Amino acid sequence: MTVDDGAPRVMILNGPNLGRLGVREPEVYGHASMADLELAAAEWAGGLGLEVQVRQTDDESALVGWLHEAVDGRSHVVLNPAAFTHYSYALRDAAAQVTTSGLLLVEVHLSNPAARESFRHYSVVAGIATGTVAGFGFDSYRLALEAVHNKLSG
Repeated sequence: MTVDDGAPRVMILNGPNLGRLGVREPEVYGHASMADLELAAAEWAGGLGLEVQVRQTDDESALVGWLHEAVDGRSHVVLNPAAFTHYSYALRDAAAQVTTSGLLLVEVHLSNPAARESFRHYSVVAGIATGTVAGFGFDSYRLALEAVHNKLSG
């Protein structure tokens, strides 16, 4: 986490199987790990004047709870819902609270779901997200943080 008093806060929340980055289907998700993402996100956020915290869980209820925490703590969210993207209405409803609270929520995917299997083409989160970044590997997260920074700046 980067810490800068008064800096806008961003929670980067990751869903199921993303803790296996680097070993799970590297041809799709790349060779970098979740620890690599944490380091990169801290660097990117620091350069943008953002305070960032990266979390990952395989547990839907934990992810929902973290979205509630983001609302209560006034943190913007970069969310990679992973498999929950396609069917978790509980996650969608929690994510909607972020955007209806005046906070930004950027949906992120390492791969491009629209270019993959048909069951991955639909996102229950996309309709309530501020925006979506997909298909750029780890750069999807960097681009999402830049989008948050740009929206807040202007």
